[in-house]
Amino acid sequence: MESHEVIKNACEKCSPKEVAAELGVSLSLVYKWAQPNTELGSGSRNPLDRVLELVRITRDPRIIEWVCEQAGGYFVRNPKSSCEEGYEVMPATTQIVEQFGALLAEISKAAQDNSITDEESSQIRKVWDALKSYTEGFVNCCEEGDFTKIRNP
Repeated sequence: MESHEVIKNACEKCSPKEVAAELGVSLSLVYKWAQPNTELGSGSRNPLDRVLELVRITRDPRIIEWVCEQAGGYFVRNPKSSCEEGYEVMPATTQIVEQFGALLAEISKAAQDNSITDEESSQIRKVWDALKSYTEGFVNCCEEGDFTKIRNP
């Protein structure tokens, strides 16, 4: 989805007039943000494009991490596609289950004394992020059609 489409969809949940008033910009600018920014289009570089450009220039993911945190979430980078010859669904599925087991083991180990230290919390986060990233790679392969040749017995 393009950034202008995200803004257009978001403005369906609250009025562009309200957005303009809260941000202290003109209503016409908010409408321009919701249009494609092309040479022939009437759109304008929107705040999402500017944030993306800031990340590209600085090469610092902390900007995105901060935005995600402010929105009540957490940023996890999508892995590069691992859809290669020989990447099969059953071993990949088994790997997800094993990583989930590793997460549960890490949580159990940390909670044995009814307390979780900062170091233990950090380790749980590391294992959790690895699981999310690997699972996202699995889903990407599914979406790319890598697992479409699975036959039912």
